[in-house]
This record gives sequence, structure tokens and C-alpha cells, in this order.
Amino acid sequence: MSETPAGNVRFQCNICGRHCHAPRESLGRETASCDGCGSTLRMRSIMALLSRELFGAVLPIDEFPRRPRLRGIGLSDWDGYATRLARVSDYTNTYYHQAPRLDITEVGDDLAGSCDFLISTDVFEHVAPPVSRAFAGARRLLKPGGLLVLTVPYALEFSHTLEHFPELHHWELEPGGPGGWRLRNTRRDGRQEVFEDLVFHGGPGTTLEMRLFSRDSLLAELRDAGFRDVRIAGEDIPEAGVYWPCTWSLPVLARA
Repeated sequence: MSETPAGNVRFQCNICGRHCHAPRESLGRETASCDGCGSTLRMRSIMALLSRELFGAVLPIDEFPRRPRLRGIGLSDWDGYATRLARVSDYTNTYYHQAPRLDITEVGDDLAGSCDFLISTDVFEHVAPPVSRAFAGARRLLKPGGLLVLTVPYALEFSHTLEHFPELHHWELEPGGPGGWRLRNTRRDGRQEVFEDLVFHGGPGTTLEMRLFSRDSLLAELRDAGFRDVRIAGEDIPEAGVYWPCTWSLPVLARA
């Protein structure tokens, strides 16, 4: 990444290959900063880390070595990189509510130990509790030494994950509340609960925020699930236009 006199930065998008320039202050986690594919800093960081971990260099996806036996799975990945990734590896983008379907909390014997890499970007905050099932499922899915590239929103100022609905059991969303939706839950002990201050990421339904991780508890969940070499991968990757303006919600790498 180079910086122009006007304060712009130049980089090659490692997803679509476009040579870009953007104001340095515009390189936000969720802000589109490639004028080709519209990739965000988060999306480019995911692909840059995957490339570096698998091939030892940060490459545009179209320059990845063709590895038809390199098996990977994405959890509701962004189409901008998912379609390209499927052309260079045995990669499948999966979903919770549609085909090809995968529930990461219930990984069957047919998939156990089958994958070289797993990408989960901003998914685990939406998994119904207990979230430990999702981490265990991710570990079960990967081969020994397999790579997990993970992002979730997390905070630094507290040590434990804040579960919004810790007694969630039999629940449904219904219209109402100040934000237009409320959650009605019947706990395992039969008691009724109603929550109205809901947070959605991109819309209602499966995008309901179930929790806010803390950094410490996120790393502990990974280690408890059996992952090793767990680390926050918050380094800048200038050649891909990855320059983190924050110290929270950074990518995490882990090995099975």
C-alpha cells in the first residue's frame, strides 16, 4: 500500500484484482473500499490471511494455485469472494436455511475431519446458545492441522461474553417493540420471557445478534474446543489495502 500526496492509499484488491485508491480514513471494517467488487477491509483481510496461511503469500484469488483437492467450507460467505474461491479449490459456500445447508452446531459424521479450511466471518454472534456448540462443530469439521479463519464482533472492555438471551429455548420473533420486532421465549423451566431491544445485522431473522463476545472469551472458546495456534491476526496487510483503524473485532486464526 502506498500513500498519495492527497492522503489516498493505493492497493490491489486481492479479491477481484482491481488496482484501487481510496482515502485512508475510508478503510473501515464494513465500508466498501474497492471500486471494482465493492470489497470491504474485512473481506480482503479474510482472503489475504487465507492466502498467506495456505500458500505463503498474499495473492489475488485468481492467482491462487489450482488445488482441486483442497477442500474448504464457508458459512454464508460473501459471494464476491466465494464464487472466485470455488474456481480454484474444492470450496463450498453453505447456509443455515437453504442449500447447500450446514448447521455448524451439528456437524455429522459425513463431514467430520473433511476440510482443509473453514471460513466463518461474522456468523457465530448469531448462533443460538450455547455457542460452544459452534466452536466444537468448527473443530469437528476440520482435518488435523486444518485452518479456521474467523471474524466476530468482539469488545475489549470486558472479560466475558454478553449473552443477550442466556435462557433461550423455544423462541420466536414477532412484530412489535420499539425496533419493530420482539423475541418471545419459553425457557426450559416453562417461564415466559419477552425481549424488545433487539439488534439485527442486516435484517430480521437469522441475523439477530445473540451475543457480544469479549476478546478473552472468544479466544478461550477456541482453545476449549481443541484449537491450537490461536491468535488475533490484526496486522496490516498493505498490499491488499488492509489497514486496521481499530483494535477490536479483528480476524482470528486457529488450527485444528
